[in-house]
Amino acid sequence: MRRLLSRIGLIAPDRSQPRLRAAFALLAICLGCFPSVLRAASFTATLDRETVTVGEGVTLSLKFAGGEPRQMPAPPGIANLRVNSEGSSRNITIINGQFSSIVSQDYTLTPTQPGDYTIPSLRAEVGGQMLTTPPLKLKAVKASAQAGAATGDQLAFFKLFVPRKEVYVGEVFAVEFQVFIREGVANAENILQNFDGYAGCPIKAEGVSIFKTAHAQRRRTQVGNATYSVATLVTSMSPVKTGPMAIGSMDVNLTLQLPVGNRRRDAFDPFGMFQQVEERRMVLSAETETLTALPLPKDNVPANFIGAVGSYSMTVSAGPTNVATGDPVTVKIQISGRGALDSLALPEQGTWRDFKTYPPTTKLDTTDALGLQGTKTFEQVVVPQITDIKALPPFSFSFFDPDQKRYRTLTQPSIPLVVRPGGATPAPTVTAASRAAPDSPPPAQDIVHIKPRLGALARVGPPLVQQPWFLALQAIPLLAWISALAWRKRAEMLANNPRLRRQRQVAQLVRNGLVELRQLAADNKSDDFFATLIRLLQEQLGERLDLPASAITEAVIEERLRPLGVPEATLTPLHDLFQTCNLVRYAPIKSSQELAAISAKLEGVLRELKELKP
Repeated sequence: MRRLLSRIGLIAPDRSQPRLRAAFALLAICLGCFPSVLRAASFTATLDRETVTVGEGVTLSLKFAGGEPRQMPAPPGIANLRVNSEGSSRNITIINGQFSSIVSQDYTLTPTQPGDYTIPSLRAEVGGQMLTTPPLKLKAVKASAQAGAATGDQLAFFKLFVPRKEVYVGEVFAVEFQVFIREGVANAENILQNFDGYAGCPIKAEGVSIFKTAHAQRRRTQVGNATYSVATLVTSMSPVKTGPMAIGSMDVNLTLQLPVGNRRRDAFDPFGMFQQVEERRMVLSAETETLTALPLPKDNVPANFIGAVGSYSMTVSAGPTNVATGDPVTVKIQISGRGALDSLALPEQGTWRDFKTYPPTTKLDTTDALGLQGTKTFEQVVVPQITDIKALPPFSFSFFDPDQKRYRTLTQPSIPLVVRPGGATPAPTVTAASRAAPDSPPPAQDIVHIKPRLGALARVGPPLVQQPWFLALQAIPLLAWISALAWRKRAEMLANNPRLRRQRQVAQLVRNGLVELRQLAADNKSDDFFATLIRLLQEQLGERLDLPASAITEAVIEERLRPLGVPEATLTPLHDLFQTCNLVRYAPIKSSQELAAISAKLEGVLRELKELKP
């Protein structure tokens, strides 16, 4: 922001702090002078998760768009729920002359007892408007002591978290896929970042519709005597049939890197400045969770129930209310709450018989990452057909509430209307001027010639199936298919043969490294030359002996190569190269000719190592 203000001339780059405050004040005045480019103020409250284990924290985020609150609201005290402020942040953007600002305040809510908690509506004044958020629900469940004891000593494990063991058909619920990585794993951050960026669905289940997967905030937790970092993917789904359902997770191949000690130091790291690790490979999947899908009750089903399941509220408005017959009236219906908002539809209204109705347009505004909480707006045009209409009949919407386990019907009262008779305008009559009939009309013709002359005749060529170029063109898809098949077979061969894949990668690395080595010798860069030389030796020997490149030292000559019967003519120059790399630290080589000679010796050794049969 300071750089932007300096560019437009409001401040200089090296001015004092009071000048900077004055510049921000001037920018605020400018923003106030152009209300047409500011976005309307809004206030939303969201939870990153709706179900947690007792003792775990959940983040409550308050976001103000288009303005700053006069006073920052805070959740009230709730029994058995600890509330801690995590601080606020502000983001101001200017895109194509459009100014927008977002002020965020985060709170951590930690339940200390299992149960259902309700965060009440929060109110805040933003830009002269009083804005209110809907209440939020949080469910806390007991931690599984058996699971904690079973996994407290594991380096990594997956876990599925299902909020309830019984759900109704059509009810939308969220399943958490949790990735636990124990502290001390060297590459834990890389693994967690990969899961944070995973864009697929980690859940495997039958008999459900899977909607969307989102990422919850990273957290830390204690399991047994160990501390774990946890990445969480939350997936929304809904059962489509009754009966037991098994929910599992994907299988993941993980490579964990563990720090090791008391190992022989590398020749190029005598002081142990670089951490040494050992790798452990494992295949992980979460334990399958089982829940039961219940059918919707068949008793007391409302007449206009069309399958909506969730918890909703409704508002209805209409306008204009003073119209003539045939004039349109727009009815705006807003249904807010939690459930499958995207699939909500309006039921048929039997009391609207005296209106001509048109299909509604819809708009969906969600407040959570899974799209389960928000408002769906329907705008439907109705046209009154008679003047006896005095009001728009009440509108009703029925749904099944899984929390209360019963059907509910929302009804809005009738809206008064004034319907006037519509004016009928007769269609204009067009009168044509009369023409006097001719004295002697022309005689009628029985036969009219369409084309008395045939014109020039064109020669018809042979059909396409007899054209050579057309037949050759048909071979292109076949050739493309054969090429794709060959490419796929080659890719599968490399995927199933890691030894061959590594051999090709090392060959490419050696080719590029030798070119780089010659250039370093010509530039007389001794340190870079020998660093590249030892790397090429490690890669080539590691590939031939099927060892990690980092494990290759001078000792492999006696431990690995000599027992394989490698000729002394190959071992001697290889030993000389290792000795030269060790001595160069104390007596650096300064001559380009000497470096070029060592490069030529390396090329000969690498050619002989390629012929080595492990």
